[in-house]
Amino acid sequence: MGTQSFGECLTVMFQRVLISTDFKDGLYRLGCVVPSLVQAGVTEATFFHNVAVQTDRSVPKVDEDGMKAARKRFEESIQTVPEGVTVDIHVTCGRPSDNIIKQVESSKCEVLFLGTPTRSALSEKLFGSTTAKLIERTSVPMIILRPQLISTYTTDELSLRCRNLMHNLLIPYDGTKGSSEFLDTLKTQIAKNPPPENHKYWLLWVIDENIRRELRGDNPLQEAQARLQQAANTLRELNVTVETVVKEGDPFEEIMNAADYYDIGAIATSSRGIGGFLRWSVPSLTREILRQSWHPVLYFPKG
Repeated sequence: MGTQSFGECLTVMFQRVLISTDFKDGLYRLGCVVPSLVQAGVTEATFFHNVAVQTDRSVPKVDEDGMKAARKRFEESIQTVPEGVTVDIHVTCGRPSDNIIKQVESSKCEVLFLGTPTRSALSEKLFGSTTAKLIERTSVPMIILRPQLISTYTTDELSLRCRNLMHNLLIPYDGTKGSSEFLDTLKTQIAKNPPPENHKYWLLWVIDENIRRELRGDNPLQEAQARLQQAANTLRELNVTVETVVKEGDPFEEIMNAADYYDIGAIATSSRGIGGFLRWSVPSLTREILRQSWHPVLYFPKG
């Protein structure tokens, strides 16, 4: 892997990243655009792949050839590493979720990149997913990307996407305890790694049309605007640009519409305790965003 001087990188939210790929999700292609990840603030990147265990007469066996092939594939894609940036490759064999957790701990990453296809509630309930298991087991933030999009980007398009991933962050907020706690978590992360001046944060409050009008209060729009401004001002104290938007309608639909209209790079969200097999019948806006959003999702699991 070659190196070149890339100058001083921008500081933004996450500097140590773990990119986990199964080679079907397209995330291994991020190796081709490491300089763009550096422009987005990355100083340490670990590329990870887990190889399934082979069985020989029902006896588990490490797939040595598969592990060598995976490492070679990474090495072929990672060709340019800017000076002062660390890029590592790790390939393991075994249960994916277990080995990803181990790699999260050993790499001390600040964020985990995962490629997760959109899926229905039923398919996830029946078959599960590595992402769903990780949500229940780690407190490290995750960036969820859709393989259908990553795989179709040209290298130039992928490079541009990586540079702008955090430029416009959409933050659904409704004044509840959970959303206020999430905003505090986000503020801590911003204070730790201040973003460049051109980054912008959009706070979106959706007045849920499914809630009966008599339960929304006398002036729900004015109240939402006032409380949203208060929340925005606490972010502005960190010298970041914040815009506020109040909409009325179906929360998921309005969030997706806002992500399109305001040219959002990623949707930032969190939820306390959304995991667990016994909770699939409980409605969750965050779960729907994780399942269905075509926009990248920055998800903060419960700490």
